[in-house]
Amino acid sequence: MKLWAIVFFLLPILGCIYVGWSVWRILPLASVWKVLVLAIMLACILMLFVGFGMGLDKMPLPVARVVYAIGTSSIIVLLYLTMLFLVLHIGQLLHLVPATFMKSSAAGSLTMLAIMLGIFIYGNCHYYNKVRVAIDLKPAPTNHHSLNDGQKGRYTIVMLSDLHLGYHNPRKELARWVDIINAEHPDLILIAGDIIDISVRPLIEERMAEEFHRLQAPIYACLGNHEYFSGEPRAQQFYNDAGIHLLRDSSVTLPQLGNLTIIGRDDRMNRRRKPVAQLTQEALPQGGQRPFTILLDHQPYNLELSEQAGVDFQLSGHTHYGQVWPISWIEDAMYENAYGLSERGRTKFYVTSGIGIWGGKFRIGTQSEYVVATLDAN
Repeated sequence: MKLWAIVFFLLPILGCIYVGWSVWRILPLASVWKVLVLAIMLACILMLFVGFGMGLDKMPLPVARVVYAIGTSSIIVLLYLTMLFLVLHIGQLLHLVPATFMKSSAAGSLTMLAIMLGIFIYGNCHYYNKVRVAIDLKPAPTNHHSLNDGQKGRYTIVMLSDLHLGYHNPRKELARWVDIINAEHPDLILIAGDIIDISVRPLIEERMAEEFHRLQAPIYACLGNHEYFSGEPRAQQFYNDAGIHLLRDSSVTLPQLGNLTIIGRDDRMNRRRKPVAQLTQEALPQGGQRPFTILLDHQPYNLELSEQAGVDFQLSGHTHYGQVWPISWIEDAMYENAYGLSERGRTKFYVTSGIGIWGGKFRIGTQSEYVVATLDAN
């Protein structure tokens, strides 16, 4: 087993032991009540493994939703309990926190409860606040682009990623997102993968494909890694049922949008996907004026390849920017660009933190967002 895999499994176990010991010490309760509290906490953690181990698809949909929500949320709660107890214990070593505050303490227990409730109520409310990010795209004159149909020189493109529709993001939530998108009156909608979370089943049972048909602009999308987790053939069928044009190592040129060319790259889960250079070569005309190109590539790795291939703009997602702090710091170390707008030469990139989320519905230090790009052909 690789080192990262060992660390991945070992850290939650160590976190559970440390938090369990800390909770036992701080609670001003009789032992039987402490055991009950720890048993409930452990049951919440185990729901994650029960749900994914036994299979959420085998459970009734309402039960699966509860198991998914509690199990995935408990990991984030464990992270923040670990950090908070570490801060308090370090404060105790530095004589900044009284020892009595950490042992059989009603004041300590209530303070911990209040802080955790404050953090996670805020995180949940912040998740439901979808932030509108506006960016401007303009072809570089030196690239000799042809992007004008003589009728309209500005196009509105709504860009999304990481909807993660499924057990925790139901049809009701998708309907709200559709209304938000339609309010922008877009000419085009682009989705950079992970429309589906881990299973197509809840999308089918809730007939979520019908909501996509309410969108008032053409939709083009690429696959993400979660489409592979959910079963790529079933995911592809859902895209088709929803009226989403799937670009899988393929491209399309849109004459109605000034010959704008969209290239969709298959997710890196497919080890045989085409290189960016090959995709652009197949999509763009040789010689003369070339159209403005947008590449959809779910995972933002090897950005230099898009620059070398002459892509004008790349939309990616996948990172969620860690969903919660301080995971965002880890992602900053992992990726050249883990979030936001960046440039390499004449190529611009936007890595979105996503409109949806995987797991517990908390945004702490990050945001749920959708991007509204104005493409100026004048």
